Amino acid sequence: MNSPVYQTVIVGGGFTGLFTALNLAHEHYPRSVILIDKDERFCFKPLLYEYFDGEMDTFQVVPRFSELLRGSGVIFVQDTVQSIDLHQQQVQLSSGNSYKYSNLVLALGSVTGYHGVEGAKENAFPFWTQADAIALDRHLRECLQKAVKTEDAEQRQKLLTVVIVGGGASGVEMAATLADFLPHWYGALGGNSTEIRVMILNHGQKILDGDINDPLRPIAEKELQKRTASIEIIAGAEATAVHSNVVEYKSNDRVNTLLTYTTIWTAGTSVHPLIKNLPIPQEHRDPHNRLLVTSTMQLLDFPEVFAGGDCAAVQDNSLPPTAQVAYQQGANIANNLKAIAIGEDPKNKKVNIRGTLLKLGLNDAAANLFNVFEVAGEPAHLIRQATYLTLLPTPIHDFKATSEWLDEEIFHHHLGPDDMGKKVVQAVELVGAGVVSVLVARKLMRMLGEKEKKE
Repeated sequence: MNSPVYQTVIVGGGFTGLFTALNLAHEHYPRSVILIDKDERFCFKPLLYEYFDGEMDTFQVVPRFSELLRGSGVIFVQDTVQSIDLHQQQVQLSSGNSYKYSNLVLALGSVTGYHGVEGAKENAFPFWTQADAIALDRHLRECLQKAVKTEDAEQRQKLLTVVIVGGGASGVEMAATLADFLPHWYGALGGNSTEIRVMILNHGQKILDGDINDPLRPIAEKELQKRTASIEIIAGAEATAVHSNVVEYKSNDRVNTLLTYTTIWTAGTSVHPLIKNLPIPQEHRDPHNRLLVTSTMQLLDFPEVFAGGDCAAVQDNSLPPTAQVAYQQGANIANNLKAIAIGEDPKNKKVNIRGTLLKLGLNDAAANLFNVFEVAGEPAHLIRQATYLTLLPTPIHDFKATSEWLDEEIFHHHLGPDDMGKKVVQAVELVGAGVVSVLVARKLMRMLGEKEKKE
């Protein structure tokens, strides 16, 4: 007779998976913990735009798992999960290795959803990982370099046109980012920066429609108009095909085309194939095929299995697929795993939504805090950066990244003593949860005070 295996396996190293592992280490979990992810590095997705446009460095946005987990006791395995057997309690890897578990944490997130649009997967650029950011960066630079040498006006326009499919938060953030820094790139090469064209192809009539950032739409629409390059929004447009040099879309029962060499796909996500293939009945999934879990984050049919983040939905509790939700769920899962290990019952813990943050270009953002406090422009940018930096995994990484950000964004930039400046201080104190908010708030208050004294 085989002896029982007291081992927790975490599949997926996104926010939920990584924070579950780190919290288990912090809580001195009495069982071994194995974290499995196909990538070498953790990707802090909300700050991927900052990595893409050069505002932040690699170690800040995509640190190695080995560095984040050093000294934690968590075993990191870089491999691809091939299958999950919930009945045999075993995870099979592509390398041929397999792991038995007493508890399993499913934190696989979601994948880019192309929704059957012809050519989208083959010809559109996703923006989900470090590799995606690098590939898009390389492609755009090549387009700009070709454009500056091209005398054919029509060919040059195709090289300088970017079409973003999807008017949700990701599409809006991408459009704003590109509209700010692409003109600078092209101008530095000697090109006419006014030729840069950034377009959003939006299926709905309004951007951010149905998104958690919906309350920020008026601010977003206003801030998008302030970008270095103008942003064109085509509403009521359904993408029907993506080719290497053209996007086809349907609008008012007519098929139209946009000539471009760069199509970026931000039109939603789909459930991870591994989650889709699990033997979980449809009645125990939500309409998006995500796994339904109890308020303690356990599967209905397999209570030894926990799930969180984008691949799970809590029964009777609709939560947005955001970083702040995922990292809180990671902490909740860790607490309940610890409880089970020491013979206690798992407990419910509410996820607190502090607000929403939307990047709207270089040094620009919008913030909606607790649905009662809105900030736009550079002050919102400071709040967004400070808030996300409080979520960076492990105190050492948090402090290292924060110190560089403070030096660049706060210590070397002027902020006048107006009402908005004071709001930034208040908001950072309100939203922040650690050393970042304290340092930012104190520094801003000191700067404001010194300026007031001089005047």
